[in-house]
Amino acid sequence: MTLPNFLIIGAAKSGTTAIYTFLKQHPDIYMSPRKELRYFSNFPAEKSDAPPGFVHKDVDTLSEYESYFDGVTDERIFGESSPMYLYTPGTAERIQETLPNVKLLAILRNPVDRAYSAYTHALREWKEPAGSFQEALALEPERIRAGWGMLWHYTRAGLYHEQLSRYFKIFDPQQICVALYDDLISDPSALLRHIFNFLGVYPDFEPDISSRPNVSGFPKNERLHNFMKRLFLEDNLIKRISQAIVPEKIRRRAMIKLRGANLEKRELPPDIRSQLKDQFRADIEQLQGLIGRDLSHWLA
Repeated sequence: MTLPNFLIIGAAKSGTTAIYTFLKQHPDIYMSPRKELRYFSNFPAEKSDAPPGFVHKDVDTLSEYESYFDGVTDERIFGESSPMYLYTPGTAERIQETLPNVKLLAILRNPVDRAYSAYTHALREWKEPAGSFQEALALEPERIRAGWGMLWHYTRAGLYHEQLSRYFKIFDPQQICVALYDDLISDPSALLRHIFNFLGVYPDFEPDISSRPNVSGFPKNERLHNFMKRLFLEDNLIKRISQAIVPEKIRRRAMIKLRGANLEKRELPPDIRSQLKDQFRADIEQLQGLIGRDLSHWLA
């Protein structure tokens, strides 16, 4: 029986996919072939009014969870990445019960930027019916009550002090590494060396960091974006033929490339940024003390 000794616990839209991709390349690290297993945050589902197709499939049983680590050979570290772990109450306790000596990595992003990135991610995935970010923010409380998942908890998911405190209460702080998305952007090689040292593996290994996976944005052409939704997600002749003759990995890679070519970055309007900054201020100030990092630039 093989269970992980390392978990990337979040936060969502803070570079967890990039870190997962980079760590997979290290010869002493085995990462589960599927990201976001969500085994420890898989609690009995509450009634949800989220639209069909908006629900993520979590791993249900310990035996299924173990199967994702069948490929472990002589690696020293074997882990997985599930950003739901940081956000979901009760998850820290479940992890501690099953994996008391596990090493935990949290990577945090300015919560204002994280919220906006989550919104553009939902747009990219054809999962945000609101007409604007402002409207989506206004709908958040109603969506949470209706059982919509973490992706649409744009502001709630950015309350890191509240979330991380649950882990610091029950785990030895030496088991927890907290990194910032800022470090990933400014000096990814230095951040990776820091993480490798934390994990106790060869620190000077240099993975290929030329790509930035899971990048989001706004559709340049709405009609093309909606056409690709029908082409890739809905039943049609082209999709059925491609499924019959093209491997799933190649089809997904093609979809990501085509969809990505139609995306662009747009600045968050200053009034919304100011509104969100004020909303997160108290949590950010508390977080500084918890992790021992100056986060004043998040409030500048």
